[in-house]
Amino acid sequence: ALLPALLLLLLPLAALAVAAVLLGLPSYDIPPGVNQPAKLRLVLTLLLGTAALGRILEKTGLCSQITFGRYVRQGRKLGLDPKLFIQDLQFNEVPVRVYQPKATSDGPRRGILFFHGGGWVFGSLDTYEKVCRYLSRESDSVVVSVQYRLAPEHKYPAAYEDCLNASQHFLQHLQHYGVDPARVTVCGDSAGGNLAAAVSQTLAGRSDLPRLRAQILIYPGLQALDFNLPSYQQNRGVPLLFRERAAFFALLYLNGDALHMQEVLEGSHIPPDMMLKYRKWVSPDNIPEEFKVRGVKPLRPTDFIAEVYETVKRFCEPNLCPLLAEDSVVHQLPESFILTCEYDVLRDDGLLYKKRLEDNGVRVTWYHLEDGFHGIISLYDYCGFSFPSGKRGLDRVVNFLKSL
Repeated sequence: ALLPALLLLLLPLAALAVAAVLLGLPSYDIPPGVNQPAKLRLVLTLLLGTAALGRILEKTGLCSQITFGRYVRQGRKLGLDPKLFIQDLQFNEVPVRVYQPKATSDGPRRGILFFHGGGWVFGSLDTYEKVCRYLSRESDSVVVSVQYRLAPEHKYPAAYEDCLNASQHFLQHLQHYGVDPARVTVCGDSAGGNLAAAVSQTLAGRSDLPRLRAQILIYPGLQALDFNLPSYQQNRGVPLLFRERAAFFALLYLNGDALHMQEVLEGSHIPPDMMLKYRKWVSPDNIPEEFKVRGVKPLRPTDFIAEVYETVKRFCEPNLCPLLAEDSVVHQLPESFILTCEYDVLRDDGLLYKKRLEDNGVRVTWYHLEDGFHGIISLYDYCGFSFPSGKRGLDRVVNFLKSL
């Protein structure tokens, strides 16, 4: 409640923070090929200004940078939707928001379990309100948005467990919400895509619950073994997710801190024999050549550091890094939709998982936004201006849902 007052008191500091951001903007890479580059620069300025002011607040002891970032990104409350019933509930003690179309239906509707993005650190039911309303209205589906616990306060596997528990509750009570047991989909973007993939893998072997109809993974982060894949090299400085931030968020989710981030970025955190084992799934060799034309540098080998591995060895668990699941699990997965963006460090995570699914006989619908960047879906209608490519990607998700 004090944050609005603090903002007023700290306006001079905010001006200094924004000035510092503007001076530093040229160091960030906004390729001319991205959708609406001028608008993206404005969004980046806003986010960097927020981060700079958050650092000032943290140093003064007023509040943490993460708390301030969550407050600013919270999003404004939307009014009533004439086409939807919206209610906040709890599924297995996990907060959820349920969106149900008001129009009468000939039969049970499809159901969507939605897990929001934000690096497991940011994001909320309110942040993704527009996206969930859009999905529910346009696909005529019951949408359950899940508010899982956030890092660093709640480390792995808290977010995964919350999403799994909420999903199990929903699957056990589909009739109450008028949902067809044969048409339930898990969906998520970024960190939410990671959680959707992990939940889908866990539920694939369950015979006591309805089988998921599909999984929708929107620029998901699916591994933390190699932060030097082609997309990480090519897009390391492209907003809204920089290469260093991808490793930072993964470590914050895993351990609650970002110690050893440099070693993780360099690849010193995984034993050579383990890297060799997973090379069949996590390798530049599995990336189609057309995604290497913007350049890939061969990297010099780095020395393995056993002490670092001891702190991050759970990166090898599929519930945290779904790309590492065994074939026996992957081949049981439902039909999948994967959306990737050209200017996104996580692009290759999606491409590698697409190959794994297809190699195991899973049907995959893949949509690639050639002018897209990380986070563009949630920016399809942002602060009064739009990113048409984000809207196009969201509509592809809706079309896929309608086909189920």
